[in-house]
Amino acid sequence: MSAVTDAAPRATRPHPLGQSVRDSLVVAKRNLIRMSRIPEMIIFGLFQPIMFVVLFSYVFGGSMNIGGSTDSGVYREFLMAGIFAQTVTFATAGAGAGIAEDMHKGLVDRFRSLPMARGAVLTGRTLADLVQTALTLLVLAIVALLVGWRTHTNVGEVLGAFGLLLLMGYAFTWIGALIGLSVRTPEAATSGGLVWLFPVTFVSNAFVDSSRMTPWLRHIAEWNPFSATVQACRELFGNPGVSNSGAWPMEHPVWASLIYSALIIVIFRTLAVRKYRSATA
Repeated sequence: MSAVTDAAPRATRPHPLGQSVRDSLVVAKRNLIRMSRIPEMIIFGLFQPIMFVVLFSYVFGGSMNIGGSTDSGVYREFLMAGIFAQTVTFATAGAGAGIAEDMHKGLVDRFRSLPMARGAVLTGRTLADLVQTALTLLVLAIVALLVGWRTHTNVGEVLGAFGLLLLMGYAFTWIGALIGLSVRTPEAATSGGLVWLFPVTFVSNAFVDSSRMTPWLRHIAEWNPFSATVQACRELFGNPGVSNSGAWPMEHPVWASLIYSALIIVIFRTLAVRKYRSATA
């Protein structure tokens, strides 16, 4: 009788992985509901990428030489992969600020006091940010089509490109999570999240042909994880700008993008969860 009684609690104990998934989805739902009640967060988040599309397309388009052509339509197709990638990476700053705000208000401490998976709070937050990023990409793609951007491959390859973009955005969000846990205020998290993003996005092949850079800068740009995703998207979209540079990430951009994103997730998720366990408000 005692053996049966002792076995009953163990039988009803949730599996750690299942509990982690459930807790993460609950936190993600909480953050999505919060975002839906503050629509200006999404609306203002759309302004910057749309502004970049219009400014770069019409202000700089005619002066850019892409593959020997200065046609603005060619540059628009070259540009869009870079704009898409920049949009998903700049969401990192918002993710860091959101986590820093939760820390500042003591919400993370309350979550830590509950019987829930330790990494669920951060995983749920990053999943909610991923959904918001996907919506932003959808709107941005519509705007891009309106200004003349076109794809020249099949639907599967186009969807694969957007999948790589979301994977990179999710990976970079973990960097934002670590920054948000490491600073004292949301304002500091926003500033800290943007400082490193500008060199990552601009020292790349996103807006200009990296082959025209000085040699030392070109090597940095070609091995930049951001550049690998941009190059992979151009290849999958069938857009101009896919060149043979000799650097492995540029020769195998799809694989490079997958590897870079996976490594960033593993490294920074581990560091963020460790920081979350020891952080105090």
